Formats: sequence, C-alpha cells, structure tokens
Amino acid sequence: MEYREFRLTGSGGQGLILAGIILAEAALLEGKNVVQSQSYGPEARGGASKAEVIISDSFINYPKIDKCDILLALTQKAYDKYIDTLKDNGVLIVDNGISLNNNINNINVFSIPILNTASEKIGTPMVANMIALGSIQAVTDIVKMESLEKAVLSRVPKGTEELNRRALNEGVGLINNRKGTLNYETC
Repeated sequence: MEYREFRLTGSGGQGLILAGIILAEAALLEGKNVVQSQSYGPEARGGASKAEVIISDSFINYPKIDKCDILLALTQKAYDKYIDTLKDNGVLIVDNGISLNNNINNINVFSIPILNTASEKIGTPMVANMIALGSIQAVTDIVKMESLEKAVLSRVPKGTEELNRRALNEGVGLINNRKGTLNYETC
C-alpha cells in the first residue's frame, strides 16, 4: 500500500499551488485517492505559499498533514519554516541556493538548481514549478510521467504546452543526473 504526504513550499508567484493541483490531478488520473490543500500569505506574490498533497492507494482518513514524507522548498524562508515538519527518513528537495542547517539528520537531500534552471536554461522563472514537479516525480515515482505530463498539459495556458513539458523534463533530468553522485546524499 502506498501513502505519501507532500508539502510544496516557497513564495507566492512561484506556482506551487498550481503544482500541488497538478500533482493531485495526475494521481487521480491513475485512480489513486487524493487530498489537496493550499495556503498563502496575504501578499499573494512574494508572501509565503504552501501546497499540500496526500496520495494513497487506499482511503485517506485525515485530510491534514502534520509531518510530511516529501518537502519541497524553493526559498530559504520556506525551508527554515517547514524543515522541522519533515519525517525522519523523509525526502527534502531544495533549490541549491538554500543554506541547509546542520540539524538535518536521517533525511534524503536533493539540492538542485531549480530556480536557476528555470531562468537560465528554460529562459523564464515562471516554470520553476514544473521543474519542481519533474524532480518530485523522478525522486518518488508516485505517479507515472505520462500522467503528470497529461495533468500539466490540461492546466497550463494554451500556447505554453511545449515550454512546460520541457521544464518538467528538465526537473526529471536534474534528479536523474545526480543519482549515484555526491550531489545526492543521505544526511
């Protein structure tokens, strides 16, 4: 039986709420049970943003997350606020611009250039959320890539499908290129 709790954190405007919705939709396409929720600061852009997704093969008894299995943090502020909500042996996916504290133990850390890849390689920071989704898929394999891509293409603005598909694949590549190297580590 599979049951995973995801917390996607960053700042408003990074598209993490959309990313949470897309992850949930991909799981629904595969017949899984899903709960998705979100919150953001009153500033909307630039304020705190959080999306949570629970994915399970069986019934979900409680729709809230206390300690998550997978934490994605795109900002230092989000990392600092939510790192203590990650379970032991959980997975931390962070933008490589984030300074990790020395108190992280018993977690799998993936520090990858999400924001830089969006800006420099893809050419727009607007797709950082798709890069993050691709990295989540590559680390967890919680949904098939085909389902995730279908959910992405159903939610992104018309005319941006190829850009978002490319960003999704870049996120997968960021993880796959680091597995088995010192850039991927267990703390």
